[in-house]
Amino acid sequence: MSRRGEIRMTTEEVIAYVAEQKVINVATLNPSGRPHVAPLWYVPRGESVATWTYRKSQKVANLRRLPEATVLIESGDSYEKLRGVSMECDVEIIDDTDAVATIGAELLLRYTGQDAPAAVAQQAPKRVGLVFTPTRIVSWDHTKLGGVY
Repeated sequence: MSRRGEIRMTTEEVIAYVAEQKVINVATLNPSGRPHVAPLWYVPRGESVATWTYRKSQKVANLRRLPEATVLIESGDSYEKLRGVSMECDVEIIDDTDAVATIGAELLLRYTGQDAPAAVAQQAPKRVGLVFTPTRIVSWDHTKLGGVY
């Protein structure tokens, strides 16, 4: 008997989980068709997430060709603690330097607690913003099983 329904997170639980985690793994497709996976810091935006990355990176080249990705956020060091969200996403690439700087400032504040507009402004021209909007979400929270499998 499948217990899949018992471990699925609600929309509210997904949003809370995404907000509390720190790293997304982003999978795009290389020209060869093989996955390219990269970890990134991110800013939660409801079920969506935003980040920035170097504009000349492989993931950006892949996304310019096909603006779709799968994003994985997961945690847990034993079976009964496994939690995660996998999102198939449409991806918006943001080239506007001011908008990219805004994402960079949000990231810096979230991860370091610092507000350094000059440092962010210096980096922004080298980067693009990425906004991942889910078209399909799969979630799991094994803590809901109470240790019984």
